[in-house]
Amino acid sequence: EMTSSVSKGCFVFKPSANKRRKTPTVEDYFTHGCEDTENSKLRFRNCQTLWEKMKADTELLQDELNRKILDSLLAFIRKSVSTFQRGTDDWASRMRAHEIPTAALVLGVNVPDHDMTFQCLSDQLQQSVTPFVVSVQATECAGQSSLNHMLQRVLERLMGTSVSVDNEEEPEQRSTNVNQKRVHCSLITLCNWYKTVTKKAASGTARKKRTSVGKDMQQHPPIVVIFKDLEAFNPKVLQDFILICSRYVEQLPLMFVFGIATSPSTIQHMLPHSVSSLLGIELFQSLSCTQHLASVIDKVILTSQFPFKLNGKVLQVLVSIFLYHDFSVRNFINGLQLALLEHFHSQPLSVLCCKEAAALVHATELSHRDVERLQQLPSFMRYVEEQGPQEQVELLTSDDHVKEVCQKLLKDLCKYHKNYYPTLRCLHILTASLPKYPLGKQIRELHISCLEKNVWENDEYVSAMQLLRMMAKDELTSALQKCAEILKSVKTKKMRAALLQLDNLLSKFDQPDLVENAAGEDLTSTGKGLQKKTDLFQLQKTLLEMKTSRRTKKMSQFEILRDQALEFIDSLVRSHLAPPESQPLYEVCYYSSSAVLRRHLNATPRTSIQTALSNPYHYLKVNNLRAEDGTVSNAAPDICIVYKLHLECGRLINLYDWLEAYATVVSAAEGKDPDSADFGKVDELKHARFIQAVSELEFLGFIKSTKQKTDHVSRLTWGGC
Repeated sequence: EMTSSVSKGCFVFKPSANKRRKTPTVEDYFTHGCEDTENSKLRFRNCQTLWEKMKADTELLQDELNRKILDSLLAFIRKSVSTFQRGTDDWASRMRAHEIPTAALVLGVNVPDHDMTFQCLSDQLQQSVTPFVVSVQATECAGQSSLNHMLQRVLERLMGTSVSVDNEEEPEQRSTNVNQKRVHCSLITLCNWYKTVTKKAASGTARKKRTSVGKDMQQHPPIVVIFKDLEAFNPKVLQDFILICSRYVEQLPLMFVFGIATSPSTIQHMLPHSVSSLLGIELFQSLSCTQHLASVIDKVILTSQFPFKLNGKVLQVLVSIFLYHDFSVRNFINGLQLALLEHFHSQPLSVLCCKEAAALVHATELSHRDVERLQQLPSFMRYVEEQGPQEQVELLTSDDHVKEVCQKLLKDLCKYHKNYYPTLRCLHILTASLPKYPLGKQIRELHISCLEKNVWENDEYVSAMQLLRMMAKDELTSALQKCAEILKSVKTKKMRAALLQLDNLLSKFDQPDLVENAAGEDLTSTGKGLQKKTDLFQLQKTLLEMKTSRRTKKMSQFEILRDQALEFIDSLVRSHLAPPESQPLYEVCYYSSSAVLRRHLNATPRTSIQTALSNPYHYLKVNNLRAEDGTVSNAAPDICIVYKLHLECGRLINLYDWLEAYATVVSAAEGKDPDSADFGKVDELKHARFIQAVSELEFLGFIKSTKQKTDHVSRLTWGGC
């Protein structure tokens, strides 16, 4: 734009609202790159709604699982507070012994989940017990003056002001912070501050203002210090901190919470008796991470409430990462979220992955392109092949007819899920207590087996049924009663019919004249023949008769009922535990890209580094970096050229030969004439670039210096691509 001014100046023109750059939203990131942009926004809303519900349920479940241990901790802290406030002889004796109430909280090795537990504990303490709660981590207390750093972190977070440490800052830095209020880093300062704060809280006007503390706040609320990762702290620093705090227990109601990931014996290893005797330690054990995972899977995956499902391989990937990497339930939930996002982003027909009523509505609104995608699904193609000739023509030519059939198949898929999970739970109850657990100890193992193929075709299923045929009456009736309780909560017609049949069997088991073994008389009568004196031929004949009688003996009433019950369970399994691949349109709800999930969650750094060094085009996407297999373009980065040249060497690499080969490749990249005298000549710039590339390779662990030969390095990796 043209401007006129008497003097020179700088003119600012604000862009109009239409020209302003729009900040992309989460929905924009989701819709970018989608295969079908027509319904991408609807898929995003379905994905977001479904995840919010799943997230809310998992958070509620985690709160319920942590409630018991947190309630125990709160009761312990309240008990210590009330004892201190009463000033009884018992507390006075503890004070004379300089004991600090300490809760040793064993959380397990699932370290990524600890933050959530400590956050819940801190929130509940601040709401109902004390506003003075501070958490410290080992990484915050590192350095030469780590004890000062620990005291500084505790005081700053309690007092809400800056705390100065002796010799911490230079005089020039101190002069810049004159206007900022700072206090000295010592527990005497904390004692004076605590007395001032509690006096203000004791007055009526101050109590009215501090509504966040709560109505039942004690006159002297405790100061709770939470050590999140006890094993990572410097033992000497922790010992000194406890010794200092023990000298102020009469003035400060201090309490410690130790977060332990391994074993309670960690306290004994880190603290000598002279220090641990200053602590009144009480042990608290949290729920194991495997039990926590089982609860999450039961709540989120083994339910027909959520339409989104995982196939067997994807679920196996998530469980394997949990069991063999971090034992983190939070990371398992994050993997589930990634699978959900990938499914809705990559599958255009995931618009039908929602509640049954909404899915039926969306089925009537499918576009012609969506109908074509529906017809190309493998499960739908198998369904078409099973129909008559006239029906096949309709399914392949009429969009309206396909939409009608789609609604019917979606209803059938919902019924399949409603019948599948109760049957799975019944089978797990019957087989979970069998010797050697032929179908798995956890229900997730049985679920994965059912997802992969027909479970009744497995040898493990056959052996489980054989073991069930030897089950006693009490065990069998108890398991069948639990199955009946499961079926009572299901409202489908097939499950109601199964419940009636099961109740009928249970009533027969309760008959008083039911005998478990009615073959005793036959065995005793046959055994009488063995008591007579006989020769070898007669003995063999008698034993053969006994064997034949056992085969043809009359079954007892209990054995007949037991076989009927197991036949009923077997028919239930064969009717409702077919793998989801047998159901038409299962691709709408099931995510099956296990390779994508593994690539995102279970990264392989070495493979990625070797791929980047041997084929830089894979990541940089620069056309002049394209090269044939096994070669690297001479325009590649220096480290790629040096890496490729080092692959051609043996165990020891001559640095001078390596440098000359590098200079030759770089000279070719610069376009110099191969016949010229300067071609392949090493100048200072090439020498510096080579040294930098070699140093980077050494940092990545591909080579190391050696003293076996002068001017040589040793190669560390083999089999590079």
